[in-house]
Amino acid sequence: MNHPALHTPQAPRDLVGIGIGPFNLSLAALAHPLTGLDTVFYEQRPRFHWHPGLLIDGSRLQVPFLADLVTLADPASRWTFLNYLRTRDRLFPFYFAERFHIQRAEYDAYCRWVSENLPAVRCGHHVDAVRWNPELRLFEVDFTQLDADGEAEAVGRAHTRNVVLGIGTAPHVPAPLKPLADAPGVPVVHAADYLGHRDTLLAAGHITVVGSGQSGAEVFLDLLRHRRAGTERLHWIGRTEAFAPMEYSKLGLEHFTPDYMRYFHALAEPVRDRLVTGQWQLHKGVDTDTLAAIHDELYRRTLDGGWPDAVLTPGVRVRTAGRVAGSRIELHLEHLQQGTRTRHTTDAVVLATGYRERPVAPLLTGLDPYLRRDGRERLRVDEQFRLDLDPAITETGCHVYVQNAERHTHGVGAPDLGLAAWRSATILNSVTGTRAYPLPARTAFTTFGLERRRPQIPPSRQVEALMP
Repeated sequence: MNHPALHTPQAPRDLVGIGIGPFNLSLAALAHPLTGLDTVFYEQRPRFHWHPGLLIDGSRLQVPFLADLVTLADPASRWTFLNYLRTRDRLFPFYFAERFHIQRAEYDAYCRWVSENLPAVRCGHHVDAVRWNPELRLFEVDFTQLDADGEAEAVGRAHTRNVVLGIGTAPHVPAPLKPLADAPGVPVVHAADYLGHRDTLLAAGHITVVGSGQSGAEVFLDLLRHRRAGTERLHWIGRTEAFAPMEYSKLGLEHFTPDYMRYFHALAEPVRDRLVTGQWQLHKGVDTDTLAAIHDELYRRTLDGGWPDAVLTPGVRVRTAGRVAGSRIELHLEHLQQGTRTRHTTDAVVLATGYRERPVAPLLTGLDPYLRRDGRERLRVDEQFRLDLDPAITETGCHVYVQNAERHTHGVGAPDLGLAAWRSATILNSVTGTRAYPLPARTAFTTFGLERRRPQIPPSRQVEALMP
């Protein structure tokens, strides 16, 4: 095994990013033009891919294209989505398409373009450990460089003043279905792998989709469109009380502003926990266009007088699951409102059961003595997205930042793409100790809480006030 040159303590990095999803990619893009800032970002995959199993034809982002990696912090950046279109000679087609919400596949391609052109991004690098070196007063980041087959090729170590964790989320499989999902050859797949198994799923006699959010709706619609009228043999179930639309009113969307995130962070821990549970429709509902498309497709299949062989039942949870009759799957269901139970037999299951934050504890074992936790043993995160560490570290000016691992402290906006650029700019301002990216003091018309806000004078009036 080769041993590449280490980034020595004599020349430590300013920032090491771990993981390259949209959030750390946003950070890398905004860090790129900051002269004098030495950064590197490690990603174990050979190249960027964003939810490849769910890039269904026609599926769109639920945020506008302005929620790209950089625009809401630096609209003049070379890494904007519009500049990506310009480099592809696609600005005029995009202009005439009049699409505020772009396709997921296009967003995936845009992010890959950014990642492949940023010199600080290192794909094929698996980070093994992060620890604090008290003698050097620096973090040590150990990594393994992987070859094209994903095998270890070399090892290395970087020393850095700051670490940013952006390791993302992982598909969540409910406990009752985990044994079937883990069993080889059983047609129980998570929606994250849907496209890779679509042909097998479509060949099944009866298909059940579990999960009533956006992914469940998109998978159900795609299966419906590929099944013959009258013999669809589809069943869609979910725990929510209805196949509900996502909150998309203009004032409702202000829950995804920095103003609300600051308000949420200042609340007491029990209040935050209660709010996150109750705000599911802000981020787990279904886009209204997708719901309309499902209804349109079902309605079209009634034109000859019959009804499609499709069952849509909300308010249902899967209690247990197993195999019956050799190859079939049996789900034991409970209706949460009726309190009734039944058995449901199917040939294949798609689990649109969402994602959970990847645990950072295994990566931060070496920092465990320095970490501060809340009442439920979760990592405490301050307003600037820094982990609450022992002063023995923070007094040196070194910090560990997190991206999309702070929903318990920052609320529903933590995983939202629309806040990516603002959070990245906040982190970079903290790392540099400067206003590298000036950020707005106010971002919402709603005043969250009873704290009185001073009226702000528009810049033009400020100039007038200074004139004699």
